[in-house]
Parts: sequence; structure tokens; C-alpha cells
Amino acid sequence: MTYVDLSAQSAAAGGSPALGGYLATPSGAGPFPAVLMIHEAFGLNDQIRAHADRLARAGYLTLAVDLFTDGGARRCLVSTMRSMMTGTGRVFTNLSTARAWLAASPLSTGKTGVIGFCMGGGFALLVARDGFDAASVNYGRLPRDLEGALRGACPIVANFGGKDKGLKGAAAKLETALDNLGIENSVKEFPTAGHSFLNETEEGPAVLRPLMRVMGVGPDPDSAPEAWQRIEDHFARYLSAPDAP
Repeated sequence: MTYVDLSAQSAAAGGSPALGGYLATPSGAGPFPAVLMIHEAFGLNDQIRAHADRLARAGYLTLAVDLFTDGGARRCLVSTMRSMMTGTGRVFTNLSTARAWLAASPLSTGKTGVIGFCMGGGFALLVARDGFDAASVNYGRLPRDLEGALRGACPIVANFGGKDKGLKGAAAKLETALDNLGIENSVKEFPTAGHSFLNETEEGPAVLRPLMRVMGVGPDPDSAPEAWQRIEDHFARYLSAPDAP
């Protein structure tokens, strides 16, 4: 597990001049299928690194890119969320740079997936048609023009929580849009889960955690194992073999 400096590639492409990320490498000689991981609104923290380590143990070269390298979450969150809402901005250059670095790595087979959580799930939806072979969207906000944003997307697996008060009906809307577009998908809403239910620990300021629990935010150890298995099955199907569809 190591930090990757993508600043030269990013700056040349017009992205963040200090772009980097956390690289989790599977054991063995490789090459491996690769996955670009996009973090939650709390940034590239221990929870996201643990998610990356988990995918590495499953056999995927995983790069958790840091979208807040321009100044941390406090300075970057608003502009990053604005980019997600508008579908424009430097963040998309950063994600493209990270994807290209992964695909070109000598440790990669060239097959590349994308996975996102919360804010990152919204971005995973938006870039699912930008050169990826598979996408995993976890409690991500849906774009306003859902079918327009998804047209031409790669196969998608998505996990949502039935108790996620901020994303009521999102799973059904996403599944309908993907079906209408003829995009292979597997979308599931877990009845007992809330937002961020794949996390192993609560996140955010301690003073806000009781409120977050009321809002349906936090781990759900009963639902998470199945959701993770759905993710691994999806990536195994579309990323593992060089001639996968």
C-alpha cells in the first residue's frame, strides 16, 4: 500500500497540480484488473483506505484518488459538489488522469472499473461512460438528467439503503433509467440500511453523529456483506478476463 503522486500527469492535463492517491496492490506478481475508487465527502480517510485494501485483497489494483488535494475537504468540498451537480470542472480531469494512470500501469491488465461511495457514488455514475469497463455506485446522488448522463455507460452495480432519507426512491429511478437505456445493471435497495452503510465505523464530527444516526447515516453490518459480494461479483464478471464484455 503506497501513496501515488499524479501531479505531473494532472498538471499537464489541466487538473489539480498536487493530485495523488492511495494505491492498494494485491499480493502476487500481477498484472491485475484495476479499480479507481472515489471517496465520500469526508475525503480520503482511513475508512476509504480500508475499502481500497479490501478490494486489493479481492485481487484488484485499487487507486483511491484524493479529490481534495487542492486544499483539503474544508476548502474543496463545496467546489467538488458543485462539479458533481453541473457535470463540469477540474474534478473530471482528475478522475480521467487517475483512470489513465491505472490503465497504463504495468501492474494492470488494462481492464478498469470505478467505484464510489456517497459523493463518490455520484461521480461514479457521471464517469461510467468515460472509458471504464464496470462501475459500482453506492448510495450516490442521481444527476438531474439521469438518462442523458448515463447514455453509453458501462455495466453498473448499485447499492442503496432503504432508510437513507436523502435518497428516497433513488434505486428505483436508477434501475428504470438503466433498463430504458439497455445498460446491464443490478440495482438493490437494502431495507434495513441507511446512507454510508458499507462503512465499518461512524464518520464525521462526534457531535453530529447522533443526528446522523437519526438521518439514517452509518454502518449496517447486516447488509454490508451482501452489498460487498455484489460489488466483487460484478467486477469479477466484467474486469477479470481480458476478453470480458
